[in-house]
Amino acid sequence: MGQVEVVDSEYLFQGRVIISETDLKGVITYANRKFCEISGYTREELIGQPHNIIRHPDMPKEAFSKVWSTIQAGQIWHGLIKNLRKDGQYYWVETEILPSKDNDGKVIGYVAARKAASRKDVQETSEMYQIMKEKEL
Repeated sequence: MGQVEVVDSEYLFQGRVIISETDLKGVITYANRKFCEISGYTREELIGQPHNIIRHPDMPKEAFSKVWSTIQAGQIWHGLIKNLRKDGQYYWVETEILPSKDNDGKVIGYVAARKAASRKDVQETSEMYQIMKEKEL
């Protein structure tokens, strides 16, 4: 598709973390300023949209199946994700997703925190994801 990786993601992140919150179905209910800056979407464009608005087509279905099974079981998921910017470029993030609970301990949504992924981790993970994608065909 002619997409170019955002080469200097450390510069883009400037030591900051992307934060987003979703409801139980993965619809975005909160996006911090850094998420908007890096994704290229405004907060208004993100709120109310499914989080997969930024899913890169290279991401294997199996990877997100594992994410969902982990967080729906009340566990924290940690791993790398390749996201698609509004302008067609992409970026890799080290991601941690955890359930958000109300005062009674009931899961009411999910919170995700992301930071720039290391080149080494991106290389290893992209190779693994490529194998997973090939199995989907």
